Amino acid sequence: MQHATDSRFAWLRLMVTLALMTLGSSAMYVISVVLPTVQAEFGAARADASLPYTLLMVGFGLGGVLMGRLADRYGLMAVVMIGAGGLGVGYVAAGLAPNLWVFALVHGVLLGALGSAATFAPLVADASLWFVRRRGIAVAICASGNYLAGAVWPPIVQHFVSGYGWRPTFIGLGVLCAVAMPLLAMMLRARPPIATTPATAAPGGAMPSSRPFGLSMNQAQLLLCIAGVSCCVAMSMPQVHIVAYCTDLGFGAARGAEMLSLMLACGIVSRLVSGLICDRIGGLRTLLLGSVLQGLALLLFLPFDGLVSLYVVSALFGLFQGGIVPSYAIIVREHFPPKEAGARVGMVLMSTLLGMALGGWMSGKVFDLTGSYEAAFINGVAWNLLNGAIVVWLLWRVTGGRRRGPASAGTAAA
Repeated sequence: MQHATDSRFAWLRLMVTLALMTLGSSAMYVISVVLPTVQAEFGAARADASLPYTLLMVGFGLGGVLMGRLADRYGLMAVVMIGAGGLGVGYVAAGLAPNLWVFALVHGVLLGALGSAATFAPLVADASLWFVRRRGIAVAICASGNYLAGAVWPPIVQHFVSGYGWRPTFIGLGVLCAVAMPLLAMMLRARPPIATTPATAAPGGAMPSSRPFGLSMNQAQLLLCIAGVSCCVAMSMPQVHIVAYCTDLGFGAARGAEMLSLMLACGIVSRLVSGLICDRIGGLRTLLLGSVLQGLALLLFLPFDGLVSLYVVSALFGLFQGGIVPSYAIIVREHFPPKEAGARVGMVLMSTLLGMALGGWMSGKVFDLTGSYEAAFINGVAWNLLNGAIVVWLLWRVTGGRRRGPASAGTAAA
């Protein structure tokens, strides 16, 4: 049976993908919570203890491109089944790891490339294909699963780590993913509807084109990928290191886990509001708004390091930056030919995950070199400025004097 875009079935499917992303994205937040415990058990430096997160995000990003291509060929259900196996086996293997290097490798290959990768880029791309009128909010809801995972899992994992240890906690997560994800995947048999709607201008006047932003498609793709890396290097600093930061300040890992949960709960609100904004002003303007606000929030971490103020700044950080990553998927759908949207969304989202990987490791390395997280926050602000500069230039290409001729030619049918 062929289902229509924006239909009741499309909304039901969206809720299933939200649940799957919440489960599948758990790995990137679990490692943040157990970072101080793992560092202590294996006797590692902070940068080395951050390596499992880095490899997880590298595998997450690279695997997303592969999983996107597999989803195009074999359907989303098959890909989610692969993810269930990767996460189930990966969590158990990590819980049994004899040393940090095995622990890190398991995160990169099983939990990242074969696990979480199956429940991010393919699900976001799928959501963009099932909606036309409400594409912005639909993509935002789907992507909110990534932050819902961040709100749900840190306090749960911290509770079980404190009561039973990190190894049994990892094994329990593996069993949960191996059982729950295949059941949800069974509801994803239907393939996306064939788009037959004529191309219409997106908010802000953007049209799909073979010359996005007046550039070649590869040039435009490269710039979006650089922007994705830079914004997420900045984003990863608080998300990866807030638990360790609170531990160093003497507040304890439990308070840091609460801040991470609060940050990502606020990120859910941010993603939903940004989706509504995106449907009104377009992806590029929404990305610029998020970039500016994220930079301001990072700066607030520098003067405020008290317990209450860190809760407040963490909440603000979540509210300010949650809509950034989904904006890239909307930008691709607005400016690139629809027939290439799946692969190009996967590439851009891969770059954001590689940025998270680089930023997680880089922040730990800066801490090891300076003995303080202050320089790491400043490093994040610098990367955020690079992101903002790229977005401003692309927006000028669309709205300024150079938007003529090739920039509007080659419009593809949606």
